[in-house]
Amino acid sequence: MKSEFTLKLERCKGCGICAAFCPKQVLALDKLGKIYVAEPEKCIACGQCELRCPDYAIFIDKVKEEKK
Repeated sequence: MKSEFTLKLERCKGCGICAAFCPKQVLALDKLGKIYVAEPEKCIACGQCELRCPDYAIFIDKVKEEKK
C-alpha cells in the first residue's frame, strides 16, 4: 500500500507526537520545528500520525498500487 501525505504546516505546532508514534520513522521535525516526510518510501499507511496529531495537521491518503 502506497500513501500520499497532506501536511498543513500552518497548523503544526511542532509537538512531534506524529513522529513519535510512527512505527517506521517516516516523519521528522525540521530545524524550525515543523513536521516533514523524511522517508516516504517506508510509509505503511497505518494512519497513526493522522490519528495522533492534536492539531489535525497531517492527512494520509492510501493509494492502491497499479498491477503491472
